[in-house]
Amino acid sequence: MTTNYLAEFDAAEPQDKYPLVQKWMKTEPLPFFKQLRAERPILVTPECTLLANFTDVRDVLQMPKIFTVNLYKPKMGVTDTEPGYLMAHDDDALHYREKSLMQGMLNRDDLPDVRRLIAKASQDILDKAGGSIEIVNHYCRMVPAILVQDYFGLDGIDKKKLLKWSFWNQYNTFHNQPFDLNTKQKYDEIINTHAECTKELTEYMAILMVRKLLTVKIKERIFGRGLKIINVIRQLFKRKPIELKDDIVKRMLRSQFSDHVDFPLTRIGVNAGGLLIGAVETTSQAVSQVIAFFLQRPDLLEQAKTASLQDDTAQIDALVWEALRFVPISPYLFRQTSQDYTVAKGTDHATTIPAGTNVLMLTQSAMFDTYAYDNPELFDADRTWYHNFNYGFASHDCLGKYVGMVMIPEMVRQVLRRTDINATSEMDYKDGPFPEEYHLAWR
Repeated sequence: MTTNYLAEFDAAEPQDKYPLVQKWMKTEPLPFFKQLRAERPILVTPECTLLANFTDVRDVLQMPKIFTVNLYKPKMGVTDTEPGYLMAHDDDALHYREKSLMQGMLNRDDLPDVRRLIAKASQDILDKAGGSIEIVNHYCRMVPAILVQDYFGLDGIDKKKLLKWSFWNQYNTFHNQPFDLNTKQKYDEIINTHAECTKELTEYMAILMVRKLLTVKIKERIFGRGLKIINVIRQLFKRKPIELKDDIVKRMLRSQFSDHVDFPLTRIGVNAGGLLIGAVETTSQAVSQVIAFFLQRPDLLEQAKTASLQDDTAQIDALVWEALRFVPISPYLFRQTSQDYTVAKGTDHATTIPAGTNVLMLTQSAMFDTYAYDNPELFDADRTWYHNFNYGFASHDCLGKYVGMVMIPEMVRQVLRRTDINATSEMDYKDGPFPEEYHLAWR
């Protein structure tokens, strides 16, 4: 029997309206979103306003000064005296400058090496597992932690610390907002734990910056021009050149910025920490959910297993991105309006959203809008990437999306290459927003 979501919503008491919406987004998002698109593309609730159509979602995401990330600010260290992280800024000088600089550091030419790093780390963990593994904690979180240490350069620390810092930063920023309806006790516990983690991370980053800076300067002084001469000689004898170990932190420290660029050591440290926060928990959730998605669908599982065995990774990549349309890490992005604004002007669902309103852009709904894709309810790996919102959109799209676009499918690929891979438990979220336990076995 089809649920009439809007009839139930309209009949509910004001205090019960948004809890119903929240429940439907968690348990049956696609039919709920389909009714919204057809009957009420802009849904106003006491806690927030939801946008369901592709064109409306795309429109507002391109207006960061009006649909702002102000809700990020207290979570990302923005105060009257501290600028915090670039993601908490909307189309200002800091955001434009630092995102551009960091995109240059995360050189897309590195991606083949990144994929090889992920493949090896994945294979090593699965080989050592001996045919069974709890995949979330021992693989889905651990592989990106290896990337954070080996490629980003946040090394010299127990990986469990990195996992903890990423987890609580993600939890507080993206799952501890007013519309998450957490109890006061839970809300405060998350904030306090995040504050402890931020203190630990800040102390670690300060030590890391000093240690890496000394390493870079000492090695440059020792080798410097001499290394270039040595490598010229080695080249004459057809020997491989000697290279100083590279990672993103060292890359930033080796780069020389004019004072006018305004990217001092303190900002390098903040941005290096941001690489960790964005890499681990998001990747873990995406990989876990995609693996479960395929294992629950035997016909798609066979397609994905066949694609995983191919040397050309294009097909498995496409299958993974299509799967994430069905099981994204979140069904929405959230913003807060800085002024009154009328969304969908000239349409029969035009709605003026007052300043200070929390707005949920239902990105999963947008990816199932017929404006974006033909027959959107069908699984089709040949769809264009450009209407996919899994990495956000416009100025706030994910800084590390190209790293994620090789890491996530490669991690899925390595699991599906195992013979007779199967789940021996249900995915357990343990009443939280992230996958926490999921057991797999193979022979």
